[in-house]
Formats: sequence, C-alpha cells, structure tokens
Amino acid sequence: MGAAENPAPPRQEAAPGRGAAPAPAPAPEAVEKVVVVDQAPPPQAAARLQAQRALAPLQVTTQAPPPPMSVASGAVEPPPQVAAYQPVMQPPQQGPLPSLNSRKYTNGITLCLFLLHLAAAAFAMGFFVFKTAQEISQHPRSHNARRERSLLRDWLLPVEGTVVLSIVLAFAWQKAVRAWPRVMVRAILWSSFGVTLAVGALLMCFSMLATVGLGVAMVVFSIGTGLYACWVTRRMGFTARVFERAVEPVEKFRGLNGPAYLMVAAGFAWISVWCVAVIGAVNFRFPGLTIFGLVVSLAWTAEVMRNVANLTASRVIALYYLRGMQSSVKFSFQRALSYNLGSACLGSLFVPTIEALRILARGLNLLEGEDEFMFSCAHCCLHVMNGIFSFGNSWAFVHIAAYGRGFVQASRSTWGQFEALPGMAALVDSDITSSVCFLTGVTSGALCVALAGSWAFATHRHYTATVSLLAFYVGYLMTRIGMALPQACVGCYYVCYAENPTSRLFDGTIPDRLNKMQEDRDPLVPTPRFPHQHGGGA
Repeated sequence: MGAAENPAPPRQEAAPGRGAAPAPAPAPEAVEKVVVVDQAPPPQAAARLQAQRALAPLQVTTQAPPPPMSVASGAVEPPPQVAAYQPVMQPPQQGPLPSLNSRKYTNGITLCLFLLHLAAAAFAMGFFVFKTAQEISQHPRSHNARRERSLLRDWLLPVEGTVVLSIVLAFAWQKAVRAWPRVMVRAILWSSFGVTLAVGALLMCFSMLATVGLGVAMVVFSIGTGLYACWVTRRMGFTARVFERAVEPVEKFRGLNGPAYLMVAAGFAWISVWCVAVIGAVNFRFPGLTIFGLVVSLAWTAEVMRNVANLTASRVIALYYLRGMQSSVKFSFQRALSYNLGSACLGSLFVPTIEALRILARGLNLLEGEDEFMFSCAHCCLHVMNGIFSFGNSWAFVHIAAYGRGFVQASRSTWGQFEALPGMAALVDSDITSSVCFLTGVTSGALCVALAGSWAFATHRHYTATVSLLAFYVGYLMTRIGMALPQACVGCYYVCYAENPTSRLFDGTIPDRLNKMQEDRDPLVPTPRFPHQHGGGA
C-alpha cells in the first residue's frame, strides 16, 4: 500500500567498478534512498574507477533525495547541483623566493677601484695637509706660508660654516618632507626657483667679474627651474601622495635615520680635511689638475656615502613590503658597508651620468621639429639613453639591498618588473621624486653661497667667487646625503609594488593612477622614453 501511494523507481545495482555492496530490497512501507555511500571500495575497484574518471568530492546533505537518474555502464551522471561550484584559481608558482641573505660581494672590481681611490685620496690629502703645516711652522715668513695662513683664515672658516649650515638644512628638508609631504613638494620646486634667483642677483651685486659670471649662471638656472616647475605642475599632487605613503613605514623602524647621521658626520670630517688639503694643493706643482682630481674624488666619495644610506634604508623598507619583516637597521647598515658596497660604488658612477643623459634627452626632445638635424640628434640621444637605462638606473638600489644583486643585474630586474606591469614603466619614468631631492640640494647650496659669499666679501673680497663656488658644491653634496632616506622610501614604494601589486600594504595610489592612464584621464606630462602617453601634457 505504501509503495503504491508513493511510487519510487526500483533501486538499480551499482555499476561495475563502483565496489559498493548490494543494498537490501526496499521495505514495502518506506523507500530508502542512498545519497552517499561511505563504505570504502576495494583497492582494485578504486584503481579502476580512478583510471576511468576522477570523481568529484563527496558532499553530504540532509536535504530531500534528488530525482531518479539513470546509470550507464562505467559512467555516472553528475549529481544535481546543490550549490554552484566555483573553482579557486591559484596563481602559478614562480619558483623559490630569492634569498635575502646573500653573502656574495657584488661588483668586486668597482669595489677594489674605489678602495684604491680612497687610499690614494687619503694619502694625497694627508700629504698636502702635512706640507701646509710644515710650511707654516718652518718658514713662517715665506710667501707660501703667508698665503696659506691667509687661506686658512679667510677661506677655510666660511667653507666650514657652510658645511654646518648644509647639515642643518639637509635634515630640516628631510624632516619637513616626512611631516608635510603634500606641502613640501610644491615648496621645494618653487623655493628652488626663488632662492637661486635671489642668490644669483646677490652675486651680481658684488660687482666682480667672477661673481657676476656665477650670478648670471644661477639666474639662468633659476629660470630653467621655474619653467620646469610650471611644466610638472600637474604631477605635483601625485608625487606628494607618493611621498606621503612612502615615508609612512619610517616610523615603524627606530633608528632608521641613524646611518644617514653617520654618513653626514663622516662627510663633515672628510670635507674638513679635504678643504685644508686643497689649500696645500694651491702651492703644488700642478695646482689646477690636482684640485680638479680632489674635486672629482670628493664627488665620488660623497655619492657613495649617500648610496650607503640609501641601501640601508632600502633594505629595511623593502623587506617590510615584500616579506612583512622587521629588519635590523644595524645589520642592514653592515651589509651596505660590506657585501653591497661595490654596487654602491658602481651606481655612484653610473646614476649621475644617466640622470645627466635624461636631462639632455628631455632638452633635445623639446627641440624636435622640422629641423632634420635636431630631430635626428634628439632621437639618437633618446635611443642611447633607452639602452643605457635598462642596464643602470636608480631603482636598482632596492634589489641590491634586498637580494644582494649586482648593479647591472638589479637594474635589469627592476626595470623588467616595471615593463611587465602595464603602464608602470611610463608611470615611474614620469616620477619627479629624484628631481625634488636634487632641487633640495640646489636650494641648500644656494643658501650656503649666500652665507659664505657674503662672509668672504666682507673679510677678503677676492676670495668671494672661489668660496661661493665651493660652498655651493659642499652644500649640495651634504644635503643629498641627508635626503637619501625619503628617496629610498619612494624607490621601495614603486619597486615593491611592481613586484607584489596585491599586497595589503599598498593602497590605491598607484592603481588609481594606472587606471587613469588607461582611461585617457591621466594628467602626466609625456617623457622622452614615453612621448605618447595617454592623456595630454601640461
């Protein structure tokens, strides 16, 4: 009776290969419906079943049994959908993660050259300092001794004063950029224009041929700076947001600014001895050539000091972005002074040259027009720069610090990651962070000129031009060392995003900009490497 009132299809035997035991005949009063069989099949049957078809994962449900289905020999119809199955797509494995503790000394040849140069420069400086002291003490009435005493009194003190001023300005710029990044980007660009223009006018007011020439050069530079500030006005907002986001991790690492302090202190001591050595070199057999060699040596040494601070900060920040690690500042500083020092030395030679080529390419790109000669020169310079840029760029310091790679290998790996992410290469090429840090050095140098030039003009007038030029040079170098930290933070922000765009440590600053570039709403100014970006120029 129950079977007649509730008709149900007769239960069929399991298909061959299922390995299920035959079920008993159904009772007349109730029909038993088996949804899942939890009895393990024999091994031979399981092997044949897996060879025929992989079964979907078993699902246990307490709902009503599904409608009847037919079973064919050797095949099973898929059960009715209880819930839609969405497979989870896992990203392909990229292989083992790169090691973060490489013990290999990178760019050993450049490291040896730098150490030899440093030893030769230290010997030359010691020799000139000794000769100066010997001349003053043993022959106090000689012409050379009187001249050297005059230089020490009227030339050394203003320069040392500018070194102290540049140190104060360097860390004042850094603190201001970290505290008010949205304001300081515009302030730096426009203050560079105003300060250089004012100092150039001051030098021309001294009414001496040498100072007038320096003043005209600074006025021309200030005009170029003002035009550049107008040209990149539409990029200032994005650069300010990048600065704001990039410097946020600094507060998580106590003592991260310590290596910059140490490098500035070492730079102060080195420059103090260097200034006395230059005074001694004035009375040497080839004073012009000797002083030029000392100037080039100081530039390379100061740039290496800056990049040591850059590598230390880059390792700490990069490991935070890439691995979520709280890296030791002291350990990172030791690596920068040992394993990665060769890359810092090579990068200190390449990066300023590459930046100069970028400036030249941008200038020639503006001359592009109907003049066939200028047109070919602009594109020739652009192609040369494109080839060099892949093998040497400032972004390399992030991979040097994080993975211990050589400078060329790190340059290629970082730029390759930028090119792999659509729009990223154009975005980083239009970045003006390096220009902002460069202009902080220029502004500090101009302020040092105002101090040292006025001091020298009041005490010993005919040294005004020499003291002013040296004060600008020293002020620029010291400020760039102090600004290594924020520049390293920005570099890590771009490079680490390109390596891991899905990290929760990044907000929508870069993705939003990339979307605007794809939707033709990007306000970036085209660059020589990417002259046809989406969106119009300024």
